[in-house]
Amino acid sequence: MNQRPLGHSGVKVAALGLGCMGMSEFYGAADEAESIATIHRALDLGVTFLDTADMYGIGHNEELVGRAIQGRRDEMFLATKFGIVREKGTTSRSISGKPEYVRSAVEASLRRLKVEVIDLYYQHRVDPNTPIEETVGAMAELVKAGKVRFLGLSEANAEQIRHAAAVHPIAALQSEYSLFSRDVENEILPLCRELGIGFVPFSPLGRGVLTGKIKKTDDLEQNDARHRIPRFQGENWERNVALVAQLEDLAAEKGCTPAQLALAWVLAQGEDIIPIPGTKRRTYLEENVGAMAIHLTADELALIDSALPKGAVVGDRFPVWS
Repeated sequence: MNQRPLGHSGVKVAALGLGCMGMSEFYGAADEAESIATIHRALDLGVTFLDTADMYGIGHNEELVGRAIQGRRDEMFLATKFGIVREKGTTSRSISGKPEYVRSAVEASLRRLKVEVIDLYYQHRVDPNTPIEETVGAMAELVKAGKVRFLGLSEANAEQIRHAAAVHPIAALQSEYSLFSRDVENEILPLCRELGIGFVPFSPLGRGVLTGKIKKTDDLEQNDARHRIPRFQGENWERNVALVAQLEDLAAEKGCTPAQLALAWVLAQGEDIIPIPGTKRRTYLEENVGAMAIHLTADELALIDSALPKGAVVGDRFPVWS
């Protein structure tokens, strides 16, 4: 597995990570045994950058990752997130970046993960009611205390990123980025490069659409959260899924799968980009790792860009939570 620098942090991590969210909820039924086997296989393949969050499964995902990495902690770079507060038994959620919440959240994550230090600690969403300087100041205290090595933000806007970086170095920004979601190219990605912040795309396969395996939303399990995303609904879905057919044709010409081509495109956008495709199955993990061997020429990149141009996808990328 190739290594890439995590911004100006001074460390290098696996060029391809593993998002663990779907192992607990959101994308259909969970299978803990297969999920743990997938994490073990990832480590064996050199996919040593694991991503979780305290809100995935309301703590369950961190506990699962914690069990999976027992005895292998020194092989990996572990990232988790705080800031989205959920209540069990409801779909309601709130955002907190209060310093006292930061301190309590990290202790809970360390306990669930069964580790002494978190490599990369993200603020999952910026709290509109708490100045980001206060939140990042509290996060910086965790670095001084040896509980966290590096700090990150997720889905922050340009102003928030600048204010955060003025308080403490930010190693990484995690935001959605794929052929299906390219808004970050306008302002966020250039800003990260200006400030020396690594960029970690989540959902680099467009929440599975770019794999070509989802032909209709009926293919998704009934409890799959993607049913609530506007991009997966009605006319939006019909327009969006039609774009994938062109990607499938290009992948066939290249001799790879659509998922591998889509990941190779993300990887080709810069050495400072470290995508974290999520999966809960070893077969898909191995398919994703195959993207590392694909080299795209300038002509091929242009063809992909023409097939799925910026702005072609319609519909919001997140559901409205009640």
